[in-house]
Formats: sequence, structure tokens, C-alpha cells
Amino acid sequence: MHTSDEKGPGAAGPVSGAASRRGVLGGILGGLGAAAVAGAAAPASAATTRSAARATTGTAAAGGLGAKRPPRPAAPVNQEIAARFGPEYRTLPGAVAGVDIEPLIGIHSAADIAARRTAMADYIWKGAGLPTSLPEVEKGVDAPDFASLTGVRRIDLLTVPLRYRVSAKVYDLLPRKGWNRRLALYHNGHGEPFDTMLRTVQALLDRGYRVMAYAMPFHHWNAQQIADPDDPDTLLPGPSHKELPPWERSGFSTLTFFLEPLTVTLNYAAATYRPASVEMVGLSGGGWTTTVYSALDPRVTRSYPVAGSLPFFLRPASPKPSPTIGDFEQTKAALPGFYAAESDDFLDMYVLASIGRGRGQLQILNRFDDCCFNGVGHRAYHAPVRDRVALLAGGRPEEGRWDILEDATHEDHTISPHALSVILWDLDTSNITT
Repeated sequence: MHTSDEKGPGAAGPVSGAASRRGVLGGILGGLGAAAVAGAAAPASAATTRSAARATTGTAAAGGLGAKRPPRPAAPVNQEIAARFGPEYRTLPGAVAGVDIEPLIGIHSAADIAARRTAMADYIWKGAGLPTSLPEVEKGVDAPDFASLTGVRRIDLLTVPLRYRVSAKVYDLLPRKGWNRRLALYHNGHGEPFDTMLRTVQALLDRGYRVMAYAMPFHHWNAQQIADPDDPDTLLPGPSHKELPPWERSGFSTLTFFLEPLTVTLNYAAATYRPASVEMVGLSGGGWTTTVYSALDPRVTRSYPVAGSLPFFLRPASPKPSPTIGDFEQTKAALPGFYAAESDDFLDMYVLASIGRGRGQLQILNRFDDCCFNGVGHRAYHAPVRDRVALLAGGRPEEGRWDILEDATHEDHTISPHALSVILWDLDTSNITT
């Protein structure tokens, strides 16, 4: 883990407040982000649209302009694995019986989208709005966690100061290959091994993506102490997420530990190299983060949360290894002020993450996952959410798409080779679909 605070040659420190404001107002996608946070996304400029089109069609995998799109990768159910699991892994659970999904989706209009984003931001940042700050930047760092990657031109370390003497470290990986003008965010989960992260990041680098890599608070390279909430001069051991309630106060939300690093580092991207689009992939806790953040900030163009959430009404229905209630940060009991909608908050977030010019989300759930959000209960809300997004998008896929990939090729808590191939295909063809 890189722990040095020394700046390397050519390192950039914090950018001025004026530059920060310009970065946020400029936004990613040529000014789309800041306007869309307040409401429905405005159309991108013609220049930005042309830039995004060049980035999308110029990838080698897409075959260039005029090339026939390759078919979506397909894979059958792994019958050898399926034979080891009972009927609860192929039939809808009793929890969906008699449930009308439509009323559980509370987003019906652009005004609803704006109101929910504002409510989310108000809870997280207590009315101050999304942060406009920028991270500290150390260029050209040694990052042992990424030593096995190839095709890396440089790795920069972005450090985001947070409350209670906590900071978040984010690695910004620049590809050796010519940059395709797209930025990918990869968010790891609660201590998941790095193999999935490295495999995914490598595939993105190989396609010319610039990649930012994130870890959950107090995990991996973010393991650290925290100030006592009642005695700031005293440092305590880094808490587990379920131990965070003492830091949750009327004037502070611990959700900032999870979400503010994304806002601040995207501000930096907007202010410095202005990517044409932003994609986000996350596994497990990182899948939850991907779900929430892409709902909150429409600067995220396409999102791929993997094994990260189920709507509240389905939480008790996951068959193995036990009912999947979720970690501290995704439970109503821990954060009743954040999960406060009369509708189902997660169904709403799936919609919020999908609406806007060029936006879409593909939720990936592993049917036989040995950890979380397994089974086939998601089939109950698949069509209603997909159709609500299509309705809000006016039937125009370029204005918003949502879908699910049910991955039955394995029994691990991971982004499988099949799921990764679908993600990459989706990015290469700019088409959110299973």
C-alpha cells in the first residue's frame, strides 16, 4: 500500500477554488453533469456529441465506423453447477407473491428525478450540495497493488480529505495505449481479493480507457485510523462499517466516506482532462456504491453494478448463504433518513442511474453467488424497471436504458469472464442490454 505523502516530480497540488468551480460547472460531457444534478440532463453540445461518438466508434473492438456490431456474448446456464442447487435457485421466491412492482417505483417524471437527487445530496452533505473541491494529486507513484498490470503509462495518486482525519486514496491509471477519451471507474467491495479488479482494469486499459480505482472506506489501501467523534485529538482503530453509527450525526453523514471520493475525483477529471464519457463498474459493496453514485450524479454515463443490491422487498428472499440484508450503508435501520422514500429506494435508484442522454445501467446478478443477492427474485422487477426507464426516456434508447444480466455461468462472488465480456461488449457498442 502506498502511504507516502511526498509529491513526486511534476506533482499537482490542490487546484484553486476558481478552477474547482470551473471544473464542476464545465462538468464531464461538456457541461452535462452540473445541470443534470439539479434535474433532467440537458442535451450535450454538438462538439461533445461528436467527441463521444469518435470515442465510442473508434475502439478496436467495435471495429470502427461503419463496422457491423458483433453480437452480444452469450453463455448457457452451467448445468453442472445448477445441479447442486435446489429449486429456490430457479423459481421466484414467495416474497414476490402478490407484490405489485409498479407502485414501488416512485420516479414518474423529470421533476421526480430532480427532487430525489436533491434529497439524496441534502442527506449526504446536509444541504451544502455536491462538493466542488479537488483532490491532492501525486503523479507517477509506485502502486504495488497494480504491479501486475501491463500497458500502464503512469499511475497517479489522488487523495481526498474527509472528516474525522480520514482521507480516501484513489489511483488514476493512464493507459500506454492512445487514450480513447473515456474514463472508467472501478470500485472494489468489502475486502474482495484483487483478482477481479485487476482483470477488469486490465481489460479496460487494453481498450484505451483511463481508469480510476477505488476501495471501500477503511478497506485495502484506505485502511486507517479515525478520530474519536467526541474527542478529535484521539485516534481510534479504523472501524468496520457496522461500527460507524457513532460518527453519524445531525450535521454529518458517514455516507460521505463512501461517496465524496467519487465526486471530488470526478471534479478533477472534469477540470483537467475532460473525458467524453464516464463508465462505472463495481463489485459487491462496490456494486452498491455504483448503484447509489450513478443515481446521484448523472456525470456517470453507463454503470455496471455487480452483486451489489436488491430492492428492499426482496432482501429476505435470497436463498444462500442466508437472507441478504446488506451492509450498514445499505440498510434502512442504519440510515432511515437516507432510505426514506415511500417507494422502494433501490428501484428508484436503478431508474435514476439510467435516465439522461447516453446514459444506461446494466445490473449484473449472479444466480449462484456464494455470498450475496443470489437466486432469481430479480426477475420480478426486471420488466417493470426496464419499462419505466423506457417510458421516461420517451422510447428513445439514447435518452436512457436499463437492463439485467443474470449470470448463471459460475458460483462465485465475482465479475465472471462472461459478465466482463458482456460489459466490454456493451461499452464497445454503447448499448445497455442483455
